Amino acid sequence: SGFEPVVIENVLEGDELRTDIEAVEAKIKALGAESILCVHSTTSCFAPRVPDRLEELAVICANYDIPHIVNNAYGVQSSKCMHLIQQGARVGRIDAFVQSLDKNFMVPVGGAIIAGFDESFIQEISKMYPGRASASPSLDVLITLLSLGANGYKQLLKERKEMFSYLSSELKKLADIHNERLLDTPHNPISLAMSLKNLDENNDAAVTQLGSMLFTRQVSGARVVPCGSVQTVNNYTFKGFMSHANDYPCAYLNAASAIGITKQDVDVFLKRLDKCLKTFRKEAKKEKSVNGISNSNAVTEQLED
Repeated sequence: SGFEPVVIENVLEGDELRTDIEAVEAKIKALGAESILCVHSTTSCFAPRVPDRLEELAVICANYDIPHIVNNAYGVQSSKCMHLIQQGARVGRIDAFVQSLDKNFMVPVGGAIIAGFDESFIQEISKMYPGRASASPSLDVLITLLSLGANGYKQLLKERKEMFSYLSSELKKLADIHNERLLDTPHNPISLAMSLKNLDENNDAAVTQLGSMLFTRQVSGARVVPCGSVQTVNNYTFKGFMSHANDYPCAYLNAASAIGITKQDVDVFLKRLDKCLKTFRKEAKKEKSVNGISNSNAVTEQLED
């Protein structure tokens, strides 16, 4: 299509990564509003990033007459994310918001809901899809919602919110035990992050190894983010890849409370994470003792010489 993505770096506020509104507006002025296809913002994301400042972005888009598309991946299950979209549309401009079916309705990966506040605009989008996309996702959602019913789905939303609070409190306790910290990200209603400073300082490869250990123990939802990872995508080099920032202060582990999660899921995850962290602590102690013996032997040899 000839368009190029222009990435705006987030700003660090406490532990949270938030939208740099001034940088967004400055870039619009520098490029010229007429040359910009749209502003693409996000609600749900991995902590320590938090939902974008949708109201401020919506006002900017309205002022400069630029379309505004919102990635609302997990957002349907969060009343906070949906409220941000409503407020953004009320005070400014939001043309469409897109949410995944698998993330919000517990169906197989492969579908999405495109929604907006202008029915004619959404109809124009829908006309682009007939004959080019499968009907399976629509059928999956229909079957799932008929099975759950409105009350069943609302109950799952309520349970998800309760499990987020439980996961947050229990992960904080575990972080304290291992001399780590649950990062303070109050604006993120779905995802949490726990620092991995001690692992990172003891062993550069330990952070990614922890991720592998968790995955082989069937913990597939959590992810680890090391410091300094570099990745190039379409000629754009991202420092601190996966961390939403070039220089986040520490490595960390993500855990999220998404729809369908149960107390048993949280308890099993925390138990396995605790075991993995204890394993690393034992290995670190062994390594220190071996290094200590090696150093003392070297000193003894020097004295004998």
